[in-house]
Amino acid sequence: MRTDPWSDDVCPIARTMSVLGQRWAMLIIREALLGRSRFSEFRERLGVAPDVLSARLSELVAAGILEVVDYQQPGDRTRSRYVLTDAGHELVSVLAAIGQWGHVHRPRPHSSQYRFIDTDTGEPVRIGFQRKDGTPVPRGQVSLQERTG
Repeated sequence: MRTDPWSDDVCPIARTMSVLGQRWAMLIIREALLGRSRFSEFRERLGVAPDVLSARLSELVAAGILEVVDYQQPGDRTRSRYVLTDAGHELVSVLAAIGQWGHVHRPRPHSSQYRFIDTDTGEPVRIGFQRKDGTPVPRGQVSLQERTG
């Protein structure tokens, strides 16, 4: 894994971006959330060069977002697939927030039909902040605060 000056930063946002800020990383995670797991599937869906894809997959494995699982189909050699870890699955809210922002602030007439849904009802869901008791916090009432000391 390449060394990134942010990887040891005190800021958790910077540390996260040292992994997720690499080109193709978020799109690989998107594809994994859609059920893709094989190198060939990622390559076909994303059109990324094999060497770049290999590097990103290795970085995501090293970061604990993906894990390598070997499999073998009858009569074939053993191959590897890449599956999301628990940490990788927890990125669903990050991707949902990015997608939600993109649908609103970067709309396109022919935007993808990707939507985050409640798997029980099939209804679309949105990302938002809530208090400890579960009540929603309006977007204008959320701010980032720096703690000192």
